[in-house]
Amino acid sequence: MTGKAIFEEGKVRHFGTHRNLENYRDLVFVLLQRELKVRYKNKILGYVWSIANPMATALVYFVAFGLILRVQEANYPLFLVAGLFPWQWLANSINSSPNLFVGSGSVIKKVNFPRNIVPLCAILNHMIHFLVSIPIIVLLLLIFGESPSWSWFYGFPILLIIQFTMAYGVALGLSAINLFFRDLERLVSIIMNFLFFLTPVLYTIERYPVQYRSLAVAVNPAAGLMVNWRQLILQGTLTPSYLLVSALYAVLFFLIGYTIYRKLSWKFAELI
Repeated sequence: MTGKAIFEEGKVRHFGTHRNLENYRDLVFVLLQRELKVRYKNKILGYVWSIANPMATALVYFVAFGLILRVQEANYPLFLVAGLFPWQWLANSINSSPNLFVGSGSVIKKVNFPRNIVPLCAILNHMIHFLVSIPIIVLLLLIFGESPSWSWFYGFPILLIIQFTMAYGVALGLSAINLFFRDLERLVSIIMNFLFFLTPVLYTIERYPVQYRSLAVAVNPAAGLMVNWRQLILQGTLTPSYLLVSALYAVLFFLIGYTIYRKLSWKFAELI
């Protein structure tokens, strides 16, 4: 084969790869747009309902812990919102993961595309849902006499990437495994409820016994992430050691989830 022929063949392959990437990008956009239209179909009213759940949850915990148990924490409603909003994104992403492939069976059977786009769109959907709640956080900050920090401009992208990578990796693994073990959804729900109360969302990390604090952050993938979210929102700071632990967990979960997905994906057509 001549050099010119090799060059032309390379151009064709490059064009084909580029075209595939464009098609996959368009598919992600279409699937994501469909999910967002369902969630925000009534515009303002849809937006209100979309943030009602975390706000109602924050209100319940404020009454239980702030008024009845009298947790001594300054601006406790704001404290709760700063922890619950990021947690809701993580919890909703993971709790919905087992049924992603099962629930998208009709699309998967009709269209030939990389199946990992389904979890990708789901996690993006939950991330956008979290992002549109930021104005509520800003409003509450102003109500309590606080204000957003300039560090949000670099802190939010860092934490968004870490949490997205972590959630996407978990979603890939769980959605693939659930095709073989359909009761996984119930187990995941139990684990996430258990993890919620072990993660410093309703309380500060200082509530952990000093001798176990580092261990608790090291063994709980969500702990350092939630601490940094709250610190960033309320104080405009990040704890580098917790950030490193969260990033390592994110990479680990992504590698495990993607490996599970690759190992099991060849059986999807038979099981969906």
